[in-house]
Amino acid sequence: MEDLSQKTVLVTGASKGIGAEIVRHLAASNANVVAHYCNDANGMQDVASSIEGANIKPIQADFRNSEDVENLWAEAMEWRGGIDVLVNNAAIIRFSGGMDDTDSAWENTWDETLKVNVVAPCSLMRRAVPHFREKQHGIIISISSWVAYRGPGTPAMMAYAASKSAVMTATKTIARHYAEENVLAYVIAPGVVRTRMSEEFAANAGGEDIVTQSLAMKEWIPPSDLASLTVFLASGKCRHLTGATLDVNGASYMR
Repeated sequence: MEDLSQKTVLVTGASKGIGAEIVRHLAASNANVVAHYCNDANGMQDVASSIEGANIKPIQADFRNSEDVENLWAEAMEWRGGIDVLVNNAAIIRFSGGMDDTDSAWENTWDETLKVNVVAPCSLMRRAVPHFREKQHGIIISISSWVAYRGPGTPAMMAYAASKSAVMTATKTIARHYAEENVLAYVIAPGVVRTRMSEEFAANAGGEDIVTQSLAMKEWIPPSDLASLTVFLASGKCRHLTGATLDVNGASYMR
């Protein structure tokens, strides 16, 4: 197990799914965790209370509101005097905004998706990079998706796929231009993960069995796989991996 006791990690979207599992794994590695959530205060409380002895600070912020994003960073920085790792995990999927939807559905979906999935995480990275440069170390881990480069299984997810591609590119830009200052940036691109969002996708795609049978391993990815990888990247033990996109999809799609 990695020892992250000297690191303070900000995890967005931490009240459920992948984010919650990342928080649990970070806590098991003794990290100090700032756990962001939007509306699910009960879920966030359940995550925090399930981890005995963990040093966790929950902070609420609505990523549709730029002021909330700025306040999140400020509060996270104030807690322990700095941030060592930023994990961009928070995201939304709206199964609308495709070619066949109404103009209003298109506009509303794209506006909300870009605010939450692109502008908010990029704003956090914009705050993180100068802080990391000043400290001469820091790590960014962005959770993207395989739909960022293979396209989604339904046109209704076009906005989500575009947003995940955008945050991937932004993260790679940071990796390329700030590596010599020890600012490291990685992208994790999972396939079908056992989360509520994936279950909603499966329902829109004809049911879980159809999705499962399309996968090489015939099983969905457990969030723990992504959490374990995040903890390793947060350790900073593989500096020259910076800029990489790490595919986690059970060999269902290989580039």
